[in-house]
Amino acid sequence: QVQVVESGGGLVQAGGSLRLSCTASGLTFGSYTMGWFRQAPGKEREGVSCISGSGRFTNYADSVKGRFTISRDNAKKTLYLQMNSLKPEDTAMYYCAAGPLCTANGPSPNGVNFWGQGTQVTVSS
Repeated sequence: QVQVVESGGGLVQAGGSLRLSCTASGLTFGSYTMGWFRQAPGKEREGVSCISGSGRFTNYADSVKGRFTISRDNAKKTLYLQMNSLKPEDTAMYYCAAGPLCTANGPSPNGVNFWGQGTQVTVSS
């Protein structure tokens, strides 16, 4: 049984930092492109960042470039998202996904095999 579980969300002031983690079990983690998505209330889910199975290649949405960094530890079957210089518009539920199509502008939900349940990030002004 595959499980994808996010953690690390919380409330932070604008300009602050958070690191999200996503642990996966029941799948060959290193074989999957992984991605982070987010969804704010009343908005569509958007791709934030994605990383190849080896960790060698990464892509970001324009809105987070230079502020967010995606990484992975295949030995620990864990995906990370380091978020710096947070803005109120970064407030959303953040989801981890296994298998997204990784485009130059970040991940697309096409091809996602497994989703996590999400972790809430709230940035106060």
